[in-house]
Amino acid sequence: MANVKLIGLWYSPFSKRVEWALKIKGVEYEYIEDDLQNKSSLLLQSNPIHKAVPVLIHNGKPLCESCVILEYIDETFEGPSILPKDPYDRALARFWAKFFEDKGLAIRKSIFFKGDEQEKAKEEVYEMLKVLDNELKDKKFFVGDKFGFVDIIANAAALWLGVLEEVSGVVLVTKENYRNFCGWRDEYCTQNKEYLPSREELLAHYQVYIQRVVASK
Repeated sequence: MANVKLIGLWYSPFSKRVEWALKIKGVEYEYIEDDLQNKSSLLLQSNPIHKAVPVLIHNGKPLCESCVILEYIDETFEGPSILPKDPYDRALARFWAKFFEDKGLAIRKSIFFKGDEQEKAKEEVYEMLKVLDNELKDKKFFVGDKFGFVDIIANAAALWLGVLEEVSGVVLVTKENYRNFCGWRDEYCTQNKEYLPSREELLAHYQVYIQRVVASK
């Protein structure tokens, strides 16, 4: 019986971050797919506060929140480092990780909301993209010279954002406005295919999700 378990959702960027880190470290684990419409007792017991995935269970002890779990995996298991060794670079990595996490709500509102709230969220997303476009003008990794913590956290911006744009018809990213970001995104999705779900499968999933959201309003 595996002493490492991961409760997740195949279409969740947060779950995929944790899977990615476990694979980088070469950790054997049991993956448990959950269902947001019918949450398992294991998920509710393991994460009673947020009742959300991902949850990592190591030696019977649960941990929640993908960024927290990534740091735990890096500190606990042998293998290639995920966070930089240098203290300044580690702090910088945490800064950029928080930057991505803080923009999640604005991205969701810009896709799923309407009216003034959507427009306000779009402006915040445009500002985020401008910052990222500038940051990526002369490098392919966010911190240092190799793939790491922030790059894993950036998976939602690299793949899921474009999928949500396509299924919703809301256009946020254009090559004309964010050339560096688009170049980074294309290379990211090509280079890291083995750690990402199929774009076609994500599109199919979120098309159904969008229809369900529209029907409920």
